[in-house]
Amino acid sequence: MGMLVNFLKITFRNLWKNRSYSFLNIFGLAIGIACAGLIFLWVEDELSYDQWIPKKNQLYYVQENQTYEGKVRTFGSTPVLFAPAVTKEIPGIAAACRMQSRQVLFSLGDKALYEKGAYADSSFFELFDLPFVEGNARDAFSDLTNIVITEKVARQFFGEEKAVGKTLKLDNKSEYRVSGVIRDIPFNSTFQVDWVIPFQTFYNANNQGGNLDRWGSNSTNTFLLLSPQADAAAVNKKLYGFIQTKAEGATAKAFLFSANDWHLRDHFEDGKQAGGRIDYVRMFIVIAWIILLIACINFMNLATARSDKRSKEVGVRKVLGAERKGLVGRFIGEAIVLSALAVITGVILIALVMPAFSLLIGKSLSLGLTSPMHLGALAAIALVCGLIAGSYPALYLSSFNPIFVFKGIRMRGTGASYIRKGLVVMQFTISVVLIIATVIIYRQVEHIRTRDLGYNLNNLVTVNVRGRIAGHFKQIRQDLLQTGVVENAALNSFNTFSVGNNGSGAKWDGSDPNQDVLISYRNVTPGFLATAGMKLAEGRDFRLDLPEADSMHVLVTETLAKMMGKGSAIGKRVWWDSKNPPMTVVGVVKDFVFGDMYGKPDPVMFFCDTNNARLLYARLSPGVQPEEALAKMGEVMKLDNPGYPFEYSFVNEDFNALFRSEALIGQLSRLFAVLAILISCLGLFGLSAYMAERRIKEIGIRKVLGASVPGLTGLLSKEFLQLVLLSALIAFPLAWVAMDHWLHQFAYRIGIEWWVFLAAGASAIGIALVTVSFQSIRAALMNPARSLRSE
Repeated sequence: MGMLVNFLKITFRNLWKNRSYSFLNIFGLAIGIACAGLIFLWVEDELSYDQWIPKKNQLYYVQENQTYEGKVRTFGSTPVLFAPAVTKEIPGIAAACRMQSRQVLFSLGDKALYEKGAYADSSFFELFDLPFVEGNARDAFSDLTNIVITEKVARQFFGEEKAVGKTLKLDNKSEYRVSGVIRDIPFNSTFQVDWVIPFQTFYNANNQGGNLDRWGSNSTNTFLLLSPQADAAAVNKKLYGFIQTKAEGATAKAFLFSANDWHLRDHFEDGKQAGGRIDYVRMFIVIAWIILLIACINFMNLATARSDKRSKEVGVRKVLGAERKGLVGRFIGEAIVLSALAVITGVILIALVMPAFSLLIGKSLSLGLTSPMHLGALAAIALVCGLIAGSYPALYLSSFNPIFVFKGIRMRGTGASYIRKGLVVMQFTISVVLIIATVIIYRQVEHIRTRDLGYNLNNLVTVNVRGRIAGHFKQIRQDLLQTGVVENAALNSFNTFSVGNNGSGAKWDGSDPNQDVLISYRNVTPGFLATAGMKLAEGRDFRLDLPEADSMHVLVTETLAKMMGKGSAIGKRVWWDSKNPPMTVVGVVKDFVFGDMYGKPDPVMFFCDTNNARLLYARLSPGVQPEEALAKMGEVMKLDNPGYPFEYSFVNEDFNALFRSEALIGQLSRLFAVLAILISCLGLFGLSAYMAERRIKEIGIRKVLGASVPGLTGLLSKEFLQLVLLSALIAFPLAWVAMDHWLHQFAYRIGIEWWVFLAAGASAIGIALVTVSFQSIRAALMNPARSLRSE
């Protein structure tokens, strides 16, 4: 115990004696630890998704691969008939659940709220093992008018009262009896539902004409729970060709998609998993360790640079019998103590910036210092940083020869000098790579967001079609236009930039009978093109004055028109089977971006039909304030669609939300690139101060002999600037290879411009120059009488 106290006394005495360098070391390491800590908290949150599901290792979401024009595409919808059929016919499947997500209006008295939920089979509660607060899973769906709600919805409508047995009205039509209350689904869940209604209810309401009973109608999501002893690979093999046994000529190949991959590995290319958010998680784990490494390099550089100050201490200890391994242990111990102080400071920094960081990433993170895993991680970081940062200085200091030390012979240490220079080069190489990566990521995201989309996002508002909107749209449109704040309005069956409903089997005059084209379908009202800001390349739009005249007409996009062969597509006939009459193309719409925002647009066909309208689009008049426009729109909707609260969204905000992940990655990369530069500059600041101190007598002599301040500043700065320039030259090819590889995942991408490298290199050199010049100018301005008075 006494030895430990003595060790700590000497350690803190040395830290206090060299306060400036101790501060730079601790603060630089603390910033690195704080950055890494924030990243690891974000990574922990990402990895925690869906971990709350007790049977996640047995739970799967069924996906389908479909091949069109030689390209395999992956979809998440399956036929309604799929789940009951595979449960009966494929061994190893313990349960299956069909789900259809919806947002509906719930009302009770004067209170009306829109809530997101799902129509699902009763097996939903078995698959996800959701705990009931009221009621139970066995009786939850004993009646088709039953509904299970979450605690949140129960509190919203019933407060602290019991909810079971009470009723809620859905869409101002049917009443549903609350049969159970389940715990709120955690935020770190891939899917969120606040209510569940029997799937059979959805089936009965939407199976007009038996459309849902067709194996070619992929209209629902299917989840499977395998039995504990089941072989997932064997089940997957049987699933892959299952649909073909039910529908002749079907091309869809079903397969299992594990719950362990839903959040992080949900990207598919050519029918195979090709990453997802896991790529960003891995990237930021690497960045976290890189920032820690940069901070450790600072420690190593400053510790070896200050070795002269401790050479006599090493000499005395060796004369008194200290062995080298004992000295190594002492110096590594000091490094670990300093690292522990940096960890404590880093934790304080994390706590201070946590609210702002949580706001930036859109998640509520917490330090969780009571968590054994977090405490263990902090201890591990302190130990690892201490070992990495203290290892070389310990070996270097313990190698001093006491004879040379007491004779006043300075240890040349050319090896240490080269290592210091190498570490500085490594630091700034990493920093320059991060700067280049940040600029390219930002430019790529902006390139996609600002590309010609084929429609005008600005001043465009959407309202969900509910109640009387579809049936009375003609009157609603007229009332909206009369307000003066709405320039145009129309209905659409799907969000403009979503894939929406698609299908194959379409034929046209001169089409190849062996060609199967996947076409996205849109049901719109006349005037939709003008409302959305889409342009006609050829032909005409649907007629506003006589929409029924276009019931057998279609519009196609340029991509589809080109597929129809040479010549104009106008007048060509399109059909799907011999039972229904063909439709005629009357207009060609310029291509617009939807679905894959990074790829090329798929073919689209528009029908003049309001039966499946889901969204009302309203183009606001130029110069109108949004608040005024929304207020007047709300008045119209309240009058023409009573009982339904007016909810809206701006299309440009919905569009920007598609790039939330990319924008977040760009923001985080910018933040951590700046911090990496800051940490590097702290080390450079300390090294330049040490070099100026070491050459103080040389500077005094040069001043006496007539050297100017600019000349001395250049002399002291030149060596460091050469190292930073070398760093930039090494970083350029590394950054180019890394970013070229990253950009190749996008079909629509920017080129890598030369000026990005020049700007990054110039920025690094400029920042280094400012950092080093402060100490260089300070040393050059010092009175030579002070530095030479002992000579």
